[in-house]
Amino acid sequence: MTAKPHAELRDLYHFGEERQRAVRLLGAIGVVGLLLGVIFSLFDAEGLRRFAFTYLVSYIYFLSLGLGALCLVLVSHLTRSGWNVVWRRLAEIMGATLPCWALMFLPILGFLLFGGGMLFHWNDPEVVRNDPLIQEKVPYLNAGFFTVRAAIYLAVWAWLGSYYYRNSRLQDRSGDKELTLRMQKWSGPALILYGFTVTFASFDWMMSLDAHWFSTIFGVYFFGGAAMGAIAALILAAQFLQHRGLLKESITVEHYHDLGKLLFGFVFFWGYIAFSQYLLIWYANIPEKTQWFLIRQTGGWAGISLILLFGHFLLPFAGLMSRHVRRHRMLLAGWSAWLLVMHWLDLYWLIMPQLSKYAGPSFGLVDLCCLIGLGCLYVSTVLWVMGDHALIAVRDPRLAESLAFKNG
Repeated sequence: MTAKPHAELRDLYHFGEERQRAVRLLGAIGVVGLLLGVIFSLFDAEGLRRFAFTYLVSYIYFLSLGLGALCLVLVSHLTRSGWNVVWRRLAEIMGATLPCWALMFLPILGFLLFGGGMLFHWNDPEVVRNDPLIQEKVPYLNAGFFTVRAAIYLAVWAWLGSYYYRNSRLQDRSGDKELTLRMQKWSGPALILYGFTVTFASFDWMMSLDAHWFSTIFGVYFFGGAAMGAIAALILAAQFLQHRGLLKESITVEHYHDLGKLLFGFVFFWGYIAFSQYLLIWYANIPEKTQWFLIRQTGGWAGISLILLFGHFLLPFAGLMSRHVRRHRMLLAGWSAWLLVMHWLDLYWLIMPQLSKYAGPSFGLVDLCCLIGLGCLYVSTVLWVMGDHALIAVRDPRLAESLAFKNG
């Protein structure tokens, strides 16, 4: 790749003042949305407890998009992949939002430290006193150790997201190929750290909402959904940017085709892990484990379970199987948007039954305010992290390979 195309790419791919206005506007809407969520929760039967649970759902949803994108970046460097260079910067930007989302964890920490058992029932001394099983788990499930673990998870993710985005942008200026070799060198250890932290965070922040239940593949289940959501978000982000006149010559139908393959693959992977988890627990028929699924198979939750079976797995599995769909931008965008909705519904199904086990699902103003509030803050953060930097790794040594990429 010659210097001239690099310069052209670097000059074109930014939003300028429009981006700054969007950051401020979306940030303001996000803050107002969360404040309204708190106010509306005061009139809810569950009170602030309702806000705590729905905040956790939306927080983990948008956090998972950054975590999934970070994994894509790490795997790209580990495998020394060339075809994805043209869209990898978008994943780097999503991963680089993780330091900001570490701050957004503070409300959850506040509910833990000052709300007793409002969010995590094992943090209620009265519950612990009358529950022998939770008493056995106190060395792990206690507020102090929980806080330390959360700080470690968030610090690891923040460092990894910042490290790869910072070095990629540094290479835009210097063209130093050693930066690529350095990022490749650390991608293996980084993935090990990533795997452990994502697994234990899913245990702590979601599985421990019911301290009687456990699943050893719950972390893999969460990772599958996060990776699928991140790929869907990348497809939509790339198409939005191209609609605005950016990246038109860089990301082609060939790249969308392979992104569609990845999306299809993770739909199947999520379905496989979900089925494996359910089958083993059903077959063992141990009451401590089956009661978790029993709640989700009764009342209104049974309907959500069926929606996930068909909407998160069977329908997109059939819909994305066709090569024509994966190479048709609008169809691929439609399935990506659909799967982002299903990913949110999956997290809602995992978390919200613990609010009121047999009351059934009820999506109200508090849920809507948290979803819109954190959604606006997430997009605002993405635009802020994006800055006026190039939206493509303009001096990556594999850029020419990526621009010329064709499916076999």
